[in-house]
Amino acid sequence: MRKINVAVLGATGTVGQRFIQLLEHHPYFKIKALLASTTSAGKQYGEVVNWLVSGQIPEEVKNIIVQDATPNSLKGRKIEIVFSALPTDIAKVAEPQFAAAGYQVFSNASAWRNEPDVPLVVTEINADHLKLVKVQQKRRGWPGFIVTNPNCSTIIMVLALKPLVDAFGVKQVIVSTMQAISGAGYPGVASLDIVDNVLPYIGGEEEKVENEPLKILGSLIKSQTSDDKVRANDSKQELEIKDVKIKISASCQRVCTLEGHLEDLHISLGRRASVNEIKKALTDFGSAFRGLPMAPKQTLVVTENPLRPQTRLDRDTGRGMAVTIGRIRPDRVLTNGIKMTILGHNTIRGAAGQSIMNAEWWTENGAKFKIKN
Repeated sequence: MRKINVAVLGATGTVGQRFIQLLEHHPYFKIKALLASTTSAGKQYGEVVNWLVSGQIPEEVKNIIVQDATPNSLKGRKIEIVFSALPTDIAKVAEPQFAAAGYQVFSNASAWRNEPDVPLVVTEINADHLKLVKVQQKRRGWPGFIVTNPNCSTIIMVLALKPLVDAFGVKQVIVSTMQAISGAGYPGVASLDIVDNVLPYIGGEEEKVENEPLKILGSLIKSQTSDDKVRANDSKQELEIKDVKIKISASCQRVCTLEGHLEDLHISLGRRASVNEIKKALTDFGSAFRGLPMAPKQTLVVTENPLRPQTRLDRDTGRGMAVTIGRIRPDRVLTNGIKMTILGHNTIRGAAGQSIMNAEWWTENGAKFKIKN
């Protein structure tokens, strides 16, 4: 396969660094440009970045001159895909500019996740939602597009929920998250606030965890229109997402771990299921996507050890792309209730890794969804 030239927006931040780390030696993609704020522009990446992820700065990017985060910086570079690790407020303005300039934007930012024509994708769950790209391009007149991945806690949770939704139905979820400090970015939470402490509130997090899964687990349907002429001609109907009907109640805490979000789930199923049935549904999930470079051999890893998952021991399972699930047992309070503890790596599966995996799937399958010019 011909390698596709890509750029990273917000390349000096922690998620931008994770993009760069995961893209090193990638079989599909090659980094050709790094974009960041004007304070970093014009300097070599190795000089301006405060490298915070494990390992060393990849040699292939050390000497790349950082450019301003504008489409003009990419002119003449034959770049097709832009991975965005921009802060939300900047992404809200910048990402549409790149889409309008013809770039395929795969974004980790939350700025466009709730737009009805912007796919919010976890590859194994709703890759078919990428069909919305065609709707987005038509509505907005963009030759490019924006595809988003969800909040880090949401990704970890919906991967555990999806096989249960399919096999048994899910009516209600009560989730408590214990989220690593890296989820706050850099410099993040002050040490005097988080060391020897747990913070019981993360601004905006509970709303994301309660609302984003409804779109991700929802169905892609033909638009419901009152125009009888349009309704009679399916070819003129656009696609839209019909949210799944699940009630979710979330409590989100920041804890003193570096990476890895631990989540405690209490789930009311649509029908009664044994623990063994639940384990089988979880372990069978995701096999169809194992051919993608970022995909783990096992998407959901079920452990029988009552002391697992543990953040330090299990966050890197499947190169950080797997979700580990343990302590699966009945919940005696909820109707058809089960409870479990799950763990995922927040900056790999929960951020850059998911965005890259979405781009991998698009590279393999997206041609049939594109607008023909």
